[in-house]
Amino acid sequence: MGNAGFQDQTAVVTGAGGTLCSAVAKELARLGAKVALLGRSFDKLASVAADIRATGGAALPIAADVTDVEALTAACKAISEKLGPCELLVNGAGGNQMQAVTTITEFAPEEISPLGAEGLRGFFNLDLDRFLDVLRVNLMGTVIPCQIFGREMARQGRGAIVNFASMNSYRPLSRVPAYGMAKAGVVNFTQWLAAYLAPAGVRVNAVAPGFFLNDRSRKILLDEAGNRTARGQSVIGHTPLRRFGEPDDLLGCVCWLLDDQRSGFVTGITVPVDGGFLASSGV
Repeated sequence: MGNAGFQDQTAVVTGAGGTLCSAVAKELARLGAKVALLGRSFDKLASVAADIRATGGAALPIAADVTDVEALTAACKAISEKLGPCELLVNGAGGNQMQAVTTITEFAPEEISPLGAEGLRGFFNLDLDRFLDVLRVNLMGTVIPCQIFGREMARQGRGAIVNFASMNSYRPLSRVPAYGMAKAGVVNFTQWLAAYLAPAGVRVNAVAPGFFLNDRSRKILLDEAGNRTARGQSVIGHTPLRRFGEPDDLLGCVCWLLDDQRSGFVTGITVPVDGGFLASSGV
């Protein structure tokens, strides 16, 4: 059963093969949208598309890198021809790379020692190429889809964009300087673009998920037996609701931000969906 707010609208979801954005894509389809699924792995996208079609929805999987302008331009053309011009955009593509993540939480002399220390990776010996890769996929991987699909929205005089920020947007969490830097940039860019596109009738907001379990975070927050790691326990200790987020916890907020009937006077904000993490000092 469709929702009048999304019925027959064309939605584009990047990172749609992932745990969170596949759930977002399926929910938008359930509410009546025709959903284009973008990501790097066609097999994952095809699986999500099959689930959507099995329940009577419309889905178009397209393998494309969100940092590739030519690939996204071609995807935009194909989506417009097959589903109609984009009216809703969810920018969920992103990620991190281990060589841009420190193994320590504060400076240690060993990281600048000529002898080094096996397995130790501090700020001073991070791989800067990988650092740039993280900035590129999280920040430019948001900017580029906004430019390409936002152009279609501006041409129509309506549309809504939801970007994916992070807890790192508010606080630089330990060990992930590149990811935190990029996600802080997403919030700033969301505010800038919201003001810029307001005359075009396009709203731009963001959602900041707290600690959700997906393929990447599960390896950090849980051990092989499914028990919380030290980092996972620390997160729960700072989360008043005392649990990790589930994909369904995100859907109401994303859909509200996209819905002109319910949030038509809302633009330029980032909404934390974090179980209270930002409200708690842990003390």
